[in-house]
Amino acid sequence: MLSEPTYLAARMAAPTIAQHFADHRLLATAPQRLQLAALPERAVIEALIDVTFWASLRREEGHPPKITLALLPPGQARQPLVFGQPKRLTPQSLIKLAPAVEQPGIHLGVWADEDGLHVWGTVTELPPLCFVLEVIEPGLLVVKHPRVDGFGKFVNVAILRGDQLQVVDAENHGVADCQALRRFLPGSGLPGHEADEVLVELAAVMRAHGRGGLVLVVPPAAAQWQHSIVQPMSYPVTPAYEAIAQVLAQRHDDPDWPRDLRRAIGIVGGFTSVDGATVITQDYHLLAFGAKVARAKGSTAVEEMMITEPVVGSAARRLHPAQNGGTRHLAAAQFVHDQRDALALVASQDGFFTVFAWSPKHNMVHAHRIDVLLL
Repeated sequence: MLSEPTYLAARMAAPTIAQHFADHRLLATAPQRLQLAALPERAVIEALIDVTFWASLRREEGHPPKITLALLPPGQARQPLVFGQPKRLTPQSLIKLAPAVEQPGIHLGVWADEDGLHVWGTVTELPPLCFVLEVIEPGLLVVKHPRVDGFGKFVNVAILRGDQLQVVDAENHGVADCQALRRFLPGSGLPGHEADEVLVELAAVMRAHGRGGLVLVVPPAAAQWQHSIVQPMSYPVTPAYEAIAQVLAQRHDDPDWPRDLRRAIGIVGGFTSVDGATVITQDYHLLAFGAKVARAKGSTAVEEMMITEPVVGSAARRLHPAQNGGTRHLAAAQFVHDQRDALALVASQDGFFTVFAWSPKHNMVHAHRIDVLLL
């Protein structure tokens, strides 16, 4: 039996989360639905969040737990590790099992029967639209699900921070006017509903290294962007590093393409930790790193921009770029103001992540905070 939750946010979040999974299941075609995980029930979501939240506040031998739970029966998992005796899902059982599943990509398998929720083992490969709950840090939980092809960041559904609930705006209404930013739509994770998997994965790498970074995404075979860079550049890449594009071109013939693509993105992401901007093309060729942004000759200083966030209920705000962050944010806003066919990606050391693009509708720089998509 499922007990009444004592974490109030679990009860508040469960109906919205359950509706998200139901709606996204309807988006799938009949053949796709055969691959999808079972639909999570509202009461099960509520109970799972409740137990996991209280577990996140405990410590085992001085360490807070790093846990990821996947809601599916053993029969839906591929090559699972199944315990001889399932363990009842309690904060104590999660704390005890946490050290064994701290490595990325390993999930505790959880399922409910007439006796309640149980941890039945571990799993590394999940079906699309499988309910996943991850403990990021004490009191911070993220509900997410994998994409259909298994590559890239999971689709985040909701973030719970103590008594605060943030539901991801899957349609990203705040960027409806800016086609460039729509590449960062969270989507449904199903074919035909994908985000730009390379840029989202690169954003995750930039955020993970914790040093902050700035990436400028410029049109291929164009030199106009160099007018907004201090010349000569300290670290041009000649010839351009094309590993990401090469893997993408061969993905249909190479079964190992996800591994190779992650490696190539990781290499490019590593250079974003170097002071200055990393420059890549829209087809993912690395052109330079450690570049210094400067206002283009004849341009004006950017005085105002619009900022949005892909969270249900959030509203667009207008402010000066200096009010949004430090020198990287100001440099990104100025670069996009001058090079209006470019994108700029900024990772802050504190974990915030912002994408900058030019909005033709509002005739100004549009900054979109996407850190809720990268947790």
